[in-house]
Amino acid sequence: MSLLNIDRISAGYGEIQVLHDLSLHVNEGEIVSIIGANGAGKSTLLKTISGLITPESGTITFAGQPIQGLPADEIVDQALIHVPEGRRLFSLMSVYENLEMGAYSKRAAENFTKNLEDVHQLFPRLSEREKQLAGTLSGGEQQMVAIGRGIMAQPRILMLDEPSLGLAPVLKKDIFAAIKKIAEDYGTTIVLVEQDVVNSLGISDRAYVMEQGQVVIEGTSDELMNDPHIKKAFLGI
Repeated sequence: MSLLNIDRISAGYGEIQVLHDLSLHVNEGEIVSIIGANGAGKSTLLKTISGLITPESGTITFAGQPIQGLPADEIVDQALIHVPEGRRLFSLMSVYENLEMGAYSKRAAENFTKNLEDVHQLFPRLSEREKQLAGTLSGGEQQMVAIGRGIMAQPRILMLDEPSLGLAPVLKKDIFAAIKKIAEDYGTTIVLVEQDVVNSLGISDRAYVMEQGQVVIEGTSDELMNDPHIKKAFLGI
């Protein structure tokens, strides 16, 4: 059975419907990419899964339990963690304090020391910068804090929204390598929303392509890399 199953979800903002009868699934241990142009509904999908938006219809099942309509904090307690686009750090708090905020749930708080060690092992720079205000970090370092804060929540599923956005190519490479390491070393299931199609498919097991709030193509990463529509629309080939 899938760890996360989304069945015919429709959702949006007030009278503006963004997602239309969208269905997809994520198996435990997978890295699944969701790709698509700006405005395709990718971020809305993650917000709906994480409880920031209540769907109009359809079901979302996590670990066999329906979660659609639950408050966001209850979904966090179930270890489904969303790292939003734009990092959303507490800029006037230190790196350490930002990471501390990730250990919100009782389960994560009980494993605080181990989770912090995992973050420092993944991003050694954060150990060096732990007393520095998050707002004074470079863009790449801020993204490390955002992902690290997600790890502090001890996720079963970590949903990442555009983690490479605005980063230099060398830093993008580091971020994608870190995401792959989180999946392999910690057994964390990853849902990755990205516009960098080549790098995201390069580390993913499977992927979905969204257009206008619907899934239009799905398959393994290899299948999508060789799909004529993907080549034309996203790779410029």
